[in-house]
Amino acid sequence: MLIEFKFCNYRSFRDDAVLSMEATGLGTMKECLIDYGNMRLLPGVAIYGKNGGGKSNVIRAFWLAVQFIRNAQRTQHEKAEVPVSPFLLNDYSKDEPTSFEFTYVLDGIKYIYGFSATKAKIVKEYLYHTPKGQRAIVFERNKQSFKFTEQKAKRKLISETVAENQLFFSVACTMNDVECVSAMRWFREYVLFSRDYTDIPKQLLDYSNDPNMLRSIADYAKNADFGIEDVQFEFNSQEVSDLNALPAELPTSMKAALSNFIKLLSETSNNSEVRLKMGEVTATSYHKGITQDGMNDRFSLELSDESDGTRKLMALAPAIESALRNGGLLLVDEIERELHPMLVDYIVAKFQNKSSNPNGAQIIFTTHNTELMNETLIRKDQIYFVDKSQNDGSSELYTISEFSTKTTDNIRKGYLLGKYGAIPNIEIEGVE
Repeated sequence: MLIEFKFCNYRSFRDDAVLSMEATGLGTMKECLIDYGNMRLLPGVAIYGKNGGGKSNVIRAFWLAVQFIRNAQRTQHEKAEVPVSPFLLNDYSKDEPTSFEFTYVLDGIKYIYGFSATKAKIVKEYLYHTPKGQRAIVFERNKQSFKFTEQKAKRKLISETVAENQLFFSVACTMNDVECVSAMRWFREYVLFSRDYTDIPKQLLDYSNDPNMLRSIADYAKNADFGIEDVQFEFNSQEVSDLNALPAELPTSMKAALSNFIKLLSETSNNSEVRLKMGEVTATSYHKGITQDGMNDRFSLELSDESDGTRKLMALAPAIESALRNGGLLLVDEIERELHPMLVDYIVAKFQNKSSNPNGAQIIFTTHNTELMNETLIRKDQIYFVDKSQNDGSSELYTISEFSTKTTDNIRKGYLLGKYGAIPNIEIEGVE
């Protein structure tokens, strides 16, 4: 579970930005909150703001840091730049470090991990944990100077292999440092980002040995009333309906995945005949329809012919279900893109409801959907804003909790009237 994310000097954010998942003392909708010790955490946060204001950069900052943490030991060869993007609308921030910090909980242990870097090198890095309830140092780093309180000999040897453009955290995991490996699991297994619908065939194969996931994807389509009854793949127009007909040159791992998928697709479909075609991947969906003589039948559509909403929801479904199943964190930029507002409500409600979210999953998303502000689905402290200064072009992240609001205040109306900022400064001409 995420407790807090901080970042600074990244893209449009020049100064410190803090996204806290800690709930305030609001008396409304307390049943949706996630308990951690004496702390209560939010199951989700909605980030609002005008186009170009920088709200997507909050998701990008999270994504960049997580990808670098996951992969730094592989990507950072001797001359590789650290992939930070500092604020550029002044004459000094480009030379200052970009910073990221995550405070999170995994398996009952609280971790604080952060790093600061220029494009040339890591200037600061640290990891703390609380295995006994009190914060303890795993490591601290100031440029190439390291500090350890435990396993000093082993970690000193690891530090000697860490280049100035690499993360000690990532390198230590390759050396099986137990505390670092445990802390890294959250980044690698519990943080999810929305995926583009071009990955749908790959996603289905990724989950080919997971019938529950396939059923969940089908359920999302049914709940959205898209009418999809079946999905089939096409690979180079060579039809396969028998497992023995798989091409001999096909890798064993791919044969196993496709064999499982044939079996599992039949379990999640009303169609008794399940076929695959081998070759380049395309996907075909089947819908109910009526023939010319009035008989019920099924008709096929290529996935590329489906609505954007159909493809968007199918693409989101695996990440949503993975987060809910494992208690993970899902980040989605512009959640309402191609989706009806009721489908956005449907997704958000899954995280807000303890019956569908028993493991403390969380969702962070950017949106323009002001209907969510009516406080029947999310709490006031789940609403964040991003606004950009007209003077210096820097973005600011802030929560509605920073404003004095009454229980009776209409948040949506106040936002549209500009009470909380983060809206376009435009005039709408009347019709004469």
